[in-house]
Amino acid sequence: MSQKPKATPANQRDSATIASFGKGLAVIECFEQATPRLTISEVAARTSLERATARRFLLTLAKLGYADYDGKHFSLTPRVLRLGYAYLASTPLPAIVQRVLEPLSADLDESASASTLQGHEVVYIARASHRRVMSVGLAVGSRLPAYCSSMGRVLLGALPAAQLAERLALAPRRRRTKRTLTGLDELIAEIERVRINGYAVIDQELEEGLVSIGVPVFDAAGKVVAAINCGTQAARIPASELPRRVLPRLLRAQGDLRKMLMGAPDALAGSRRVTAHTGARMS
Repeated sequence: MSQKPKATPANQRDSATIASFGKGLAVIECFEQATPRLTISEVAARTSLERATARRFLLTLAKLGYADYDGKHFSLTPRVLRLGYAYLASTPLPAIVQRVLEPLSADLDESASASTLQGHEVVYIARASHRRVMSVGLAVGSRLPAYCSSMGRVLLGALPAAQLAERLALAPRRRRTKRTLTGLDELIAEIERVRINGYAVIDQELEEGLVSIGVPVFDAAGKVVAAINCGTQAARIPASELPRRVLPRLLRAQGDLRKMLMGAPDALAGSRRVTAHTGARMS
């Protein structure tokens, strides 16, 4: 009689997960600012689910109060904010960063933000803005592609080389403006420069007229747990002037954050995945 294969850690992890739960979260995440109302067919296409499966998930969300349904379109309700609030309430990291971003934004009279790396995107965890710099409004929870954003390149620069190449290879890399870098080799080379320099400058790659500069946020061990940046219009501060005019103040905020995080180790509880993904220290 053949023996039953011994379970491996990978197999154990697979048997301990619920695939349908992940699919339900994917349904929630497919609603965006540009598409706040979606039909069953549109959700099915965005999530690669069968139409009947997408319908069950959507009707369940509606029954639980997380979605509204008018007979054709579904839209999320404010109840979904409870999911995001659970993260904000479980870790003081966003609140600590916010306390640093407010004076940073006021001193520079520009917008300042903080984010973490999730897959091939950055997710905003804090933001202070005295002016709107993008055509699309940004707020806590907003997502932007990592490959062409200053915070994204800073966070990607903290990844080991193999992980960086794999993540960029799998990420959608469309040319958002005529300046956007999309080639795998050129992006890896640029991100290596970011890692060495300790900061990233974006010159209208994400959106025409938008420039930004970002630096990493370190924990007490020197690992990258987040990134902060300053964004403005190229007409106000050309990208070439950002290192001279903005970087010194940004580095001061970086130092302040490291001191604050050293005194509040529990602040990083909600960022363990980011630390595990990065693992590397930036030079």
